[in-house]
Amino acid sequence: MMTALEIIRMLAKEFDSVDDAALKAMLVLTRPLVSKKRFGKLYPQALALLTAHRLKLSGYGESSFGTAGDTLRVASYSEGETSVSFSSGQTGVQADSELTLTSYGLEYLALRRKVIIPIRSGGEY
Repeated sequence: MMTALEIIRMLAKEFDSVDDAALKAMLVLTRPLVSKKRFGKLYPQALALLTAHRLKLSGYGESSFGTAGDTLRVASYSEGETSVSFSSGQTGVQADSELTLTSYGLEYLALRRKVIIPIRSGGEY
């Protein structure tokens, strides 16, 4: 089984210039946020994806892969008495909206949806 560090090195080439010590430190900081019990065999992958997401938001990685700021786009523009509004790129549950800012966060959300089923009322379709 691959370690979370090996997964980051394989999936997130933009962090190749980040040394192992910095990656390991971020893994340590992220570990309490990911449930081993819930993710099971997918735990190292979930940990790697969430760690890569946090690294990206912290400014690590190469900008040629895009930045977190790239997720902010102009949503509307007016010319008379100038008015510009930006899309935050954040949709869905507020607690998860930060995760939509990077491709790693989106992959983490997709993986989480596969292993963690939300509670539903028996009367719902």
